[in-house]
Amino acid sequence: MENYFIIHGSFSSPYSNWFGWLHDFLEDEGKQVYVPDFPIGVGLQTYENWSQLLKYYVDLGLINEGTTIVAHSIAPVFVAKFLVAHQIKVKKLIFVCGFNNYFGINEEYDAVNQSMYFEDLAEVKKYANEIICFYSDNDPYVEQEAERAFADTIASQQVLMPNAGHINRESGYDTFEEMVPYI
Repeated sequence: MENYFIIHGSFSSPYSNWFGWLHDFLEDEGKQVYVPDFPIGVGLQTYENWSQLLKYYVDLGLINEGTTIVAHSIAPVFVAKFLVAHQIKVKKLIFVCGFNNYFGINEEYDAVNQSMYFEDLAEVKKYANEIICFYSDNDPYVEQEAERAFADTIASQQVLMPNAGHINRESGYDTFEEMVPYI
């Protein structure tokens, strides 16, 4: 069965940025959509805690070869690590502003992001038919080189968004219509 998951990033929620808009757009198209609310904050946002929640959906049979996962910020590397660790194949991954092994955002973000990083990023290509990476040339949190290196490692298609910041509400993205052709 075809379905969609939207995964938020650090210190975020299922209701921030363009996630609500994407949820409504997909539902209006008759799609089944899940937007899990992952624990956030220092001491709560860890790979283990996030994995436990996503594994719940796996155990229900909701993440499978018909699933498209859309993930933002730290969530792309979390999703990649999770799929590799659990050897779960999905239909498509759409990653927005993804990065791996990047430090220097600030102490709190570095602390919560660190457990998400892993060395075998390229392995995720075995677990998705298609991987699309969106990133910006002026992200205020993650250097473009880190986002491009992430995309260069795994993407079957890359989309550079000029002057799009972190492609979040703060950058003017309450909607993300540029993503629609890739869904």
